Amino acid sequence: MEFKGIHHVSALTAKAPENFNFYTKVLGLRLVKKTVNQDDPSVYHLFYGDERGNPGTEVTFFEIPHLAQSREGTNSITAFSLRVPDDRALVYWKGRLKEHGVETEEITERAGRSTLAFRDLEGQRVILVSDEQDHGVPGGTPWNRSSVPAEYGIIGLGPVKVTVQNAAATARILTEVMGFRSNGSYPSPVPGQPDILVFETGEGGSGSEMHVEERSDLAPERPGRGSVHHVAFRVDNEEELKEWVRRIQDAKLPNSGFVDRFYFRSLYFREPNGILFELATDGPGFDTDEPVEHLGESLALPPFLEPKREEIEAVLHPIDTKQG
Repeated sequence: MEFKGIHHVSALTAKAPENFNFYTKVLGLRLVKKTVNQDDPSVYHLFYGDERGNPGTEVTFFEIPHLAQSREGTNSITAFSLRVPDDRALVYWKGRLKEHGVETEEITERAGRSTLAFRDLEGQRVILVSDEQDHGVPGGTPWNRSSVPAEYGIIGLGPVKVTVQNAAATARILTEVMGFRSNGSYPSPVPGQPDILVFETGEGGSGSEMHVEERSDLAPERPGRGSVHHVAFRVDNEEELKEWVRRIQDAKLPNSGFVDRFYFRSLYFREPNGILFELATDGPGFDTDEPVEHLGESLALPPFLEPKREEIEAVLHPIDTKQG
């Protein structure tokens, strides 16, 4: 068994309307599902992605109103990447972000690729990464009604960086349990700290990588707005996911067991530094309950929550999710 790459990342926001505006109108992603947190349906769960919300292109946010700002630290997911077609696109993005009042770092190399780092309106750490030299997991297709020209559009998720107190423990789970391969390292930007380790899965490349940073100079993260809740990895189908359930249980890692999320099937577990990993199937997909041309336009609820629609909608504040 082998993962097909990164499936999605899920982060935290305190302001769903502002979050929607930034990720759709500034970054040009498509809102492919407006739903609720299935474990707490009093709050939104927003999914952004490419034209169909294909696996490997999805960034999701749980809204928790009045959530405090995160205190950055170890044992956390400290950045996620979004892939763009080439180095020229990074130049476009540096200008576009500046026009929207977003400060960026300079274009710099990370793990052999040109990248551009910035923070969203709540301090979420995001890195745009060029696919110019990449030949691994294929990217997606930007939405044709996006405000960003297709030749510069975001095509999926790139490397996810975790920062931990014990890199060897995370590396062991990635390689010995999850089947990742070591793929070198690159220097830490912090003097005196170890190199950042690179691991890949599936066809390799940007859409398959985990970057593991060890830091001895930081306290553990206090999660809040601007932090990432979990990262998910692509499993081909439900039958294979059930095999992963057995493998994770055999490894004695704390886990959820099999979970039906309606749009995909999942397994959640924590690696030794406490970071939450999810394994998620590629299907059924977001067009299960909405036609592709109308994804994200109305509140979608999985069947087990549909009978509670009236009370759920009474609690949620309306969000204008008009797109295009």
